[in-house]
This record gives sequence, C-alpha cells and structure tokens, in this order.
Amino acid sequence: MKYKMYDEMMEQPEALQKTFESEFKKMDEVSQLIEKADKVYLIGCGSSISTCYSVRDAIRMSSTNINIEVYVGYEFYYNKKLIENENSIAIFTSQSGETADTLAALRRANEFGIHTVSISNEPESSMIAEAKTPIITRGETETAILGTKTYITQLACLYQILFKASDYENKTELLAELADMPKMLEKLLLLTEDENKDLAEKYKDEDIFYCMGSGPNFGLAYKLAMTMLMEGAIKHACPEYSAEFRHGLIERAEKDVPIIVLRSDFESDEITQKAIDFCENIKAKTILYNLEDYASVDKLLSPFVLVIPLEWFVYYLAHFTGEDPGATRHIGKVRY
Repeated sequence: MKYKMYDEMMEQPEALQKTFESEFKKMDEVSQLIEKADKVYLIGCGSSISTCYSVRDAIRMSSTNINIEVYVGYEFYYNKKLIENENSIAIFTSQSGETADTLAALRRANEFGIHTVSISNEPESSMIAEAKTPIITRGETETAILGTKTYITQLACLYQILFKASDYENKTELLAELADMPKMLEKLLLLTEDENKDLAEKYKDEDIFYCMGSGPNFGLAYKLAMTMLMEGAIKHACPEYSAEFRHGLIERAEKDVPIIVLRSDFESDEITQKAIDFCENIKAKTILYNLEDYASVDKLLSPFVLVIPLEWFVYYLAHFTGEDPGATRHIGKVRY
C-alpha cells in the first residue's frame, strides 16, 4: 500500500531543483545582507527548527565568520535581548507559513526593525506576506506531517544563503555539490528503499528509539526523533548530541535497546564512535547510518544524504505497525 508520503518523498528532487531555479536570486540577496550583519537569528518549530540546528552546527563546524543564534518561535518572541533596529537578519522557517509560534516571532522582529526573511512552502501564507524578503520553496502543498519536500528545500535554502555568505575555505565545492543534490536524491531514493524496508520490519515491534548525532547530524537526529518517529511512526523517541551520550543516555543504553546513530566522520564523531563502541559492548541494538555508505560529498552536507534512508525507515516502520506515516492525531487541533 502506498501512502501520500510516498509520492511526496519521490517529489523531493524536483521540488529542490525548482526551488534553486526560482529562488536563487533572492537567496543571493540575503547572503549579501548577512555579510554586513552582526548577527543572524534562525527561527522555526518542529521539523523546521531541525533545519536551523543543522545549518547552525555546520556553520560553526566550518569555523566561519557568521554569528548565529537559533530559537523556537515563542522563545524568540519572549527574548528580552532584542534591540531596536539592531544590525541583524532574522530567518523564519515554516512549511505552512502560518505556524502560530513562528508567525508571532516574525511580527516581533518586524516591530524591532530587524530585517526579516521567511522560507515557506505556501506562497499565499502570512509569513510570506509579512517578511521583508520572502523565499518560497517549490514543493507545492504538502500533506504528510513529516514534511519531506519542505525539509529538504528549507535546509537547502539555509545552506545556500549562509555558506554563500561565509568564509568557509571549501564553500565553492560545497555549494557546487549542493546544486547537484537533486540528482543525488534521485539515486538515494531508489537505492535505499529496500534495505530500510527490511530494517523497519525487523524493528516494527520496538516502542522506543534513541537518536544520536554530532554536529549538523544532531539537527537530523532531532527531526528523526521529534517528528519522524513520534509523529509519523507513533513511537517514543529521544534525540541526543553524541557528546551527551554519557550524561544520561548511557544509563538507558541496555541490552536490546534500539539506538539510531548518525555518523559522518566529523572530528567530533570521535565521541560518536565511543558511544557506538559502548553500545556494541553491552549488545544494544545499534542502528548505524554512516555517510560514507551512501555518498561522497562534503561532510557538512550529511543531513541531505542521511535523511533519505531515514525517511524510508520511518515510512515502513509506520506501515508495519498499521499507521499512515503522513497522518496526525492531535497536531493541527491544538491551539494555544
């Protein structure tokens, strides 16, 4: 049986290519503004905050000159450190462009005279209308809660904008690989389905998953736990930085407990490997997604690559437990 999420997953390469073609000029304009700004705020909620975490950690890991702060919507709204007409750029990410938390934060930034940028999939949305610079991702309306097209296009816009503005020594090569990402996604969608379908069937009866990664892979681990597994597969899940493994998760890493680990051979993955070794020694169910098994690209692009096999894993995990991976039970009903 195919769910709506299946079609939306397969449309990711086209959505990304169309976004590059239509929005590149606006992204370039934002990059130029960032080069002159003192600070960049990245704001989102749910899956959208995960893209902010990933690009923030990628930028910091590349030792560039950009000062980035990440906030969920209402945490930015209640931030008392904002200064009237400060020299900063605030970038807001949302699939619908109507996320109440993020929209409130956008309006607060506008009140303070901060240059606002919205990245959204809905051209008629409030966030697109009210931002000083609107960037529209070209995934058309997305119905599956996991936000496959939205995630990949949002992440690409953030990487393009911030790395173009950076002084990262390998940014020319990274941006060239990013431009080629639609082709790579096409290959990954075809090559990774079967193995992750089998993996999902093996783990369908598990009720809780721990998800761990270092650097930009933490943002993906956050998405995997907080939206993909909990919203899509209706499984308990918890995200963790690899460096935090021994500060809590190590006490829950027992025999037969499933722990999903994302590894890309970052310098900080020295700590990830220590966690993997510990898990294997106690016979935890370590599920390893290793960048080098899927692609040869700049390591900082790891989330673009690893998200595809993870999407297949969660898609089939939901299917084997009788859930529609794109449906929701409460999201969209709760307003506060």
